[in-house]
Amino acid sequence: MSAREDIEALRDRIGQSIIGQRAVIDRLLIGLLANGNLLVEGLPGLAKTRAIKALAKNLECDFSRIQFTPDLLPSDVTGTEVYYQTDAGSEFRFEAGPIFANVVLADEINRAPAKVQAALLEAMEERQVTVSGTTHKMPPLFMVMATQNPIEQEGTYPLPEAQMDRFLMHVMITYPPVEDEVEVIRLVRAEEIAAGTDTPSGAPPPAAIPQASVFAARAEIGQVHVADGMERYMADLVQATRTPDAFGDDLKRWIEVGASPRASLALDKCGRTHAWLAGRDYVDPEDVRAIAPDVLRHRLGLSYEAQGEGVSADAVTDEILRQVAVP
Repeated sequence: MSAREDIEALRDRIGQSIIGQRAVIDRLLIGLLANGNLLVEGLPGLAKTRAIKALAKNLECDFSRIQFTPDLLPSDVTGTEVYYQTDAGSEFRFEAGPIFANVVLADEINRAPAKVQAALLEAMEERQVTVSGTTHKMPPLFMVMATQNPIEQEGTYPLPEAQMDRFLMHVMITYPPVEDEVEVIRLVRAEEIAAGTDTPSGAPPPAAIPQASVFAARAEIGQVHVADGMERYMADLVQATRTPDAFGDDLKRWIEVGASPRASLALDKCGRTHAWLAGRDYVDPEDVRAIAPDVLRHRLGLSYEAQGEGVSADAVTDEILRQVAVP
């Protein structure tokens, strides 16, 4: 099969485990194909972990899950040097931590202190880990998907802005419609029944999607055309977050700190990937507008006035999209 057919098959398989969250599934695929890291946020029980595990299950990859807790140490994530005594003498050997995998789930990342959160920084940005002066490269296919619960305050450590900016997108998961929730009940019931029987369920599961398909898809995405006007539109959206006074009094009051150049790069990467998933070889304004909230949500520094008025980053992004002229 072609790379597109393999990615479509991967999307369909994830959709069989995650009911009614097509937008979330697409964001997971965009993060995978754009070679970025994702921050997935939602209330408890909304299948954040399940979605990420479904992606890893159907992809030919090494999967690692790290449960972040207040007593976690940086070496628990990156690995450490271990002393070995052998007949030939003694030596230190590097024992790789769970970060050395293709798909890494950092579950409830805001439950660990800052020094543990920072242990992810080099791996996420540089795709390497340095321990005891020695640099260890991450595998070619590597992405971190971190989850956090927005309502927990006890025993949590908010992510610093510097680390938030390193996530390609900040994906929000909301409650499903009641019709989809009925399907979720039926799906989980069927899984429990299947797990409790010893009889084979019929045909063996299909083979996992190979990593080569991901790399082939990335090569095709690299050829997606971005017109000069679209490049300027992306830059204008980000520039509007830095000069909000040029776009009305509301944005001027709401935005304290604008987005960094990483936002422009993320709009380009995600926009091209969104277009490719839609079957097009060019980026149009709808691609950029579709992914702009996920790209800008965690990169806007809102003022105290905006927070006091209950204005969210999504509302600010919507106003920016309304104000900035479309090419």
